[in-house]
Amino acid sequence: MDHNKFLNLVESNPVIASVKNEEGLKKALQTDAEIIFILYGDVCTIPAITERIRNAGKVSMVHMDLIGGLSHASEAAVDYIRQYTAADGIITTKSGLAEKANKLGLRTVLRFFVLDSMALENIRRQAKSSVQPDLIEILPGAVRDKIIKEICSIVKVPLIAGGLISSKEDITYALNAGALAVSSTNENLWNR
Repeated sequence: MDHNKFLNLVESNPVIASVKNEEGLKKALQTDAEIIFILYGDVCTIPAITERIRNAGKVSMVHMDLIGGLSHASEAAVDYIRQYTAADGIITTKSGLAEKANKLGLRTVLRFFVLDSMALENIRRQAKSSVQPDLIEILPGAVRDKIIKEICSIVKVPLIAGGLISSKEDITYALNAGALAVSSTNENLWNR
C-alpha cells in the first residue's frame, strides 16, 4: 500500500483498533475498524496474526517494540516483518527502524511518549530529520488540545493520538485538536 492510500485510509477510519491479545484481535476482526495495531505476539505467532488480518481485508501494523523476539529490534527484524509476515507496516519508537521500513515499502508509525518538555524537543528534532514516517503517534492521546496542536504545528506528517482514549468525547477532542486519527484498545470505540 502506498503512502497516500494509507493516509487516505487512516483519514476515512479515524479510530484504529489496537489489540493486545487474541481476544482483542477476534473482536477487532468483527468490527468496522479497517486498521489494526498489533501490540502482542512473538516472532513465531506474528506471521499468522498478520495473515488473519489480511484475510479479513484489514490493514495490519506490527508494533515492533512489543513483539517477543523483535523487541530489541535491529534492521534485520524489519527485514523479517517484510519477508515473513503479511504486515502492511510497523509501529516503533526507533527512528532507524522506521527509516529501514520505509526503504522496504512498509508503512510506518513513529511513536512518542509525551511526558515532558524533553519529549517535545525530541519531536522537534525528529521533524527536522531526514527520516519521515507516514504518521507520528503520541501517547497519551488524551492530552490537552494545546499539546496536540503544538505537535501538529511542529511535525510534517499526520498525527495519531493513542493511549488513554476511552470515550467518544476523547476521540472528538483529539480529532478537533488536529489529530488525523486515534488508536485505542477500547473495543467499544472500534465501530463507527
